[in-house]
Amino acid sequence: MTVSALLAHLEIDHRRVAVEHNLAVLKRAAYESTTVREGDTVEVVNFVGGG
Repeated sequence: MTVSALLAHLEIDHRRVAVEHNLAVLKRAAYESTTVREGDTVEVVNFVGGG
């Protein structure tokens, strides 16, 4: 499963998050080509606005 597919499966808007895969922050262009495998670590940080 790619990072893009994972985000879609979790219903997360890829435009509002940063993704770290195995301790490396991914550029959005890499979401389609980066495969998440069993044992990998993925951290998704959601941007929240406010004041």
